[in-house]
Amino acid sequence: MQQMIPPAMPRQVPPGWWQRNWKLGVPLGCLGAIALLAAFVLLILSIVFGAMKSSDAYKLAFARASADAGVIKAIGTPVKDGFFTTGNIRVNGSSGFADLAVPISGPKGKATIYLVAAKSEGIWNFSKLAVTIKQPSHRIDLLKQPADETPVERAR
Repeated sequence: MQQMIPPAMPRQVPPGWWQRNWKLGVPLGCLGAIALLAAFVLLILSIVFGAMKSSDAYKLAFARASADAGVIKAIGTPVKDGFFTTGNIRVNGSSGFADLAVPISGPKGKATIYLVAAKSEGIWNFSKLAVTIKQPSHRIDLLKQPADETPVERAR
């Protein structure tokens, strides 16, 4: 009598990582894509806001507002600038234009610097420079010239 050899069983391949963990991999992949998109948007925003904050018009307006006695009385010291500066600025060499709203704050409250300025021959001339205090609501015009200030000092 001849012995019967059973046919060879096909070898089973163990399931791969994706087959075992796809329920975890899909949400993590989506979250990773969302995180990369959010990081990209934050990078673009920081570049744009950084460019606005590095402009001379911004620096001059912020310096004037933080040194003004009325602003210091209303919001306190130190005066800090906020992150979300809005508006637009265009500079091309020695000429340019700026129209910005700069949020500022101090220990006593919050305010916004509004400025409109034109740059000609390398010098920024402000046509509007005011601070609007939030509480109590009032406006401080930073272009009003004190009696002892010369016009040259005001234009810089």
